[in-house]
Amino acid sequence: QVQLVESGGGLVQAGGSLRLSCAASGRTFSSYAMGWFRQAPGKEREFVAAISWSGGTTHYADSVQGRFSISGDNAKNTMYLQMNSLKPEDTAVYYCAARESGRIFASKHDAEYRYWGQGTQVTVSS
Repeated sequence: QVQLVESGGGLVQAGGSLRLSCAASGRTFSSYAMGWFRQAPGKEREFVAAISWSGGTTHYADSVQGRFSISGDNAKNTMYLQMNSLKPEDTAVYYCAARESGRIFASKHDAEYRYWGQGTQVTVSS
């Protein structure tokens, strides 16, 4: 089992920045890829970014490409999402997710993630 806890959300003006963190605990000695997803009110959950276990491969949604950056620190069992040039349409609950142990490749598909955090709210005002 892997437990995930997000932090770093909040209220920011358009054009501002936030950095989300996702701390993993439990079977953290296992190797697995991780990702960020978000869900806005009245909308389905959507992919934001993903990173392979090694950190060598990352994927981004077109809507955040060039503005968001995903990274990880395996020694600290923590993943980050640096969000710059935020827009009101980035407002959502952001979730971190981890794939099953041994699944080291990054994925854009939420069905391929087994473990989920409780989410952290990001609100961008215009």
